[in-house]
Parts: sequence; C-alpha cells; structure tokens
Amino acid sequence: QGQLVESGGGLVQAGGSLRLSCAASGRTFSRYSMGWLRQAPGKEREFVAAIDSSGGTTYYADSVKGRFTISRDNAKNTVYLQMNSLIPEDTAVYYCAADLHGTSLRVSDYDYWGQGTQVTVSS
Repeated sequence: QGQLVESGGGLVQAGGSLRLSCAASGRTFSRYSMGWLRQAPGKEREFVAAIDSSGGTTYYADSVKGRFTISRDNAKNTVYLQMNSLIPEDTAVYYCAADLHGTSLRVSDYDYWGQGTQVTVSS
C-alpha cells in the first residue's frame, strides 16, 4: 500500500500564486505517472495536470495551460504543482493521484488518491 499527502493549499487573492506538494510514501511512486486533479463545489472532479515517471513529459488541462506547472522530485518522492495567475475559477479541492498503468488525462484511470488540499482564490 501507499500514501499520498497533499499540502500547500490556502486562501489567495486573484493573480496570486500557490505551490502544492504531494508527498508519497509506502510505495515506489517514482515508478508511476502522477497527476493533480481538482473538484470545485457542485462540480465533478476534473483533470488538471499529469507527469510521467521520469518527469520528461507533462500534460495540462486547457484551463490551466500556461499558468500551472507540474514537476516531481523522485529522490524526495514528491510531486509539485506550481500555480500562478490564479483566478476564482481555480477554487477547488486539489488532489494528488497516481496512475499505475500509464499517464492518463482521465480521472477514472487514477488508482491512488490523497485526501486533498483546499485552494480558495478570492476576487
């Protein structure tokens, strides 16, 4: 089994930045692709960004492309999401997740999930 723990969420004004971290333990998550997904109030969970096991390939939702950057440090078993130019529509619970079978843009393909961290962007 493994565990994913997110941190770094909080309240920020529109135009501001936050950096989310996801610490992995109990499993060799460095072998797997990792993703960030989010769920806003009253909405379905949606894909935000993904990164392959080596960190060489990344994918982004159109809504965050150019503003968010996903990265990973396999030596620290940690995945990051740098969020810049935040807008109120980015308000959501952000989840870190592991995809054991590939690098997917589909929420349903992710196998391990953290508990989430709240990001609130005020206007």
